[in-house]
Amino acid sequence: MIDCNNERAGSSAVAHSIGLPTLAMVWRLLLALAMVGLLIHPRAAQAWGAQGHQLVAEYAESRLSAQARAEIDRLLALEPGATLVSISTWADEKRSASTAAWHYLNFPRGADCSYDAAIHCVDGNCVVGSVERQSAILASNAPDAERLKAMKYLVHMVADVHQPLHAGFADDRGGNKFQIQAYGRGTNLHALWDSALIDNWPGGMPALRMAMAAADAERDGDAVVAAQESCRIVSSVGFYPGGRKVGADYEQHWSATLVQRLSTAGARLAVVLESAVAAWQTPAPKN
Repeated sequence: MIDCNNERAGSSAVAHSIGLPTLAMVWRLLLALAMVGLLIHPRAAQAWGAQGHQLVAEYAESRLSAQARAEIDRLLALEPGATLVSISTWADEKRSASTAAWHYLNFPRGADCSYDAAIHCVDGNCVVGSVERQSAILASNAPDAERLKAMKYLVHMVADVHQPLHAGFADDRGGNKFQIQAYGRGTNLHALWDSALIDNWPGGMPALRMAMAAADAERDGDAVVAAQESCRIVSSVGFYPGGRKVGADYEQHWSATLVQRLSTAGARLAVVLESAVAAWQTPAPKN
């Protein structure tokens, strides 16, 4: 019978004698490499957290006409159980290297926030281009499966362009590189606006829903207008917290803006969906 303990002990001795790495050394090396990977390739930001996207979809749904709701429900029925709320995070869940740029656009810091597609959205690869492209598909006579996919992108991207830092500055990757302290932990400004301000709303989601319902949401305005609005918010004095610490004063100052962006995103999403459905149902002119 082979003495396995002696064999392992002998192997360990040989490893030490010839300089081979031990298992512990290998694990330490792998852990170090993983940490380096995280630093080099930070996790992509998910515009508005899941709750933010769901709030926008809920708000939009509450403003749809019966006609638009019927067509939207017909498309959603292609995936049993799907709702506007459930598909609102799909574009983040399916994000890839080829679609990542569809979620944001970058303005140069210090500019006047005027959108120029040739500069800010080359080949349509930005959040404004994505909204325009998916709206056109939803309004077209494309197969229903393609129209449903377009609607999934549209519900998500209309919300994205209203998150201020998704039309922020390139030099800090929309606040991703601006480190802050908030709610007792280290994070970054982008993550604060994506989810932390929402997750920590006084009174929770019921209170935030009530605030959105009471807000004077702006219906007029397309994705270009929304992007320019977001850029101007990011450019405002005090948006980047002084001392890199977020406290009650920051929350109080920016709470109305957060509510306004969420409710306006929902109101404009309802308009976009209504317009696309109306265009689809309008017969094409005959020659």
